[in-house]
Amino acid sequence: MTGALAADLPRPRPATTLSDIPSLASRRVLVTGARGFIGGHLLARLLDVGADVHAVVRAGRAPTGTPRPGLPGHRRVTWHEGDLADAEAADRIVRKSNPEVVLHLASTVAGHRSAEVLGTMLENNTRAAVNVMTAAHRSGTRRVVLAGSVEEPHAGEAPCSPYAAAKVAATACAQLFHQQWDLPVTVLRPAMVYGPSQPDETKLLPYVIGSLLEGRAPRLSSGTRPIDWVYVDDVCDAFLLAAVHPSAPGLVADIGSGTSTTIADTVRMVATLIGYEGAFGFGELADRANDVAHLADPLPALDGLGWRSTTSLTHGLTQTVHWHLTRHDAHHERAGVPGKSQAEVRSLFRLHVQGRT
Repeated sequence: MTGALAADLPRPRPATTLSDIPSLASRRVLVTGARGFIGGHLLARLLDVGADVHAVVRAGRAPTGTPRPGLPGHRRVTWHEGDLADAEAADRIVRKSNPEVVLHLASTVAGHRSAEVLGTMLENNTRAAVNVMTAAHRSGTRRVVLAGSVEEPHAGEAPCSPYAAAKVAATACAQLFHQQWDLPVTVLRPAMVYGPSQPDETKLLPYVIGSLLEGRAPRLSSGTRPIDWVYVDDVCDAFLLAAVHPSAPGLVADIGSGTSTTIADTVRMVATLIGYEGAFGFGELADRANDVAHLADPLPALDGLGWRSTTSLTHGLTQTVHWHLTRHDAHHERAGVPGKSQAEVRSLFRLHVQGRT
């Protein structure tokens, strides 16, 4: 059975992360954007440290409780439904959950350069953040951590996209809330986050990995764009630190490695892990306009939180490919269709990982 074989692969060593955040135990934390990639990882981490976890999703998207057998305290998430771009809904959710910390990750992400998406970006990214901060300020919430973006322009620069414009506006509002009204708010600006449990094939790595596992050449741009990749567990560490660190309020900090790897080199690293030896579709898609490199400045996060990225790209990609390979095998097993050359893929992946351990 292909699923069983994938499960037998040597699991890559876990990344070095914070093993415990004692000061969050039993504290009530509200997570927005909880069904997203980073949000899902944060929920698991918060439950592991014994936080009283509340989460926000749009109407109709709340799952049933999330049991966590073996945890002595809070074993499930309390879900709240609502549109945070609606000020009344945001206020109601914050009052009802009554959190000590809000981790605001809810966002609409789009790389489009079209002017038609600017209104949506401002509504779902800027207005929602302002509504959350207003509700937190009104209720006396002790800490707010906003997810910004490394794409936010520096002083004197123009935003590269409607998304970047909306995010930098939210950051400016956070600074206003902190300086004018003493809201203890922190803005963390992640670089390109990647890792396991991201099945969305509109994103670069899930799309590339899925294509290569099927033996297909992915259709890509030139591949020359440099990317500052940051592993999802490292990003979660940063948010958990910002939730408790005494120096966090007022901080605006990039969350990334400060180094870059081109898309082409990243794709070739993934191909090596999978054992793919076919062609790559570089140049089949046009490069996006104004698609410049956005490298994180790691010093503010290091100075303010003692945080730095600790997961190498090779290690993180190994974890990520392992997750996709296991999921890919399970899908083929359920469908009753053997994966194309999957025995060879698993063998090559096993040899590669064993060669690094």
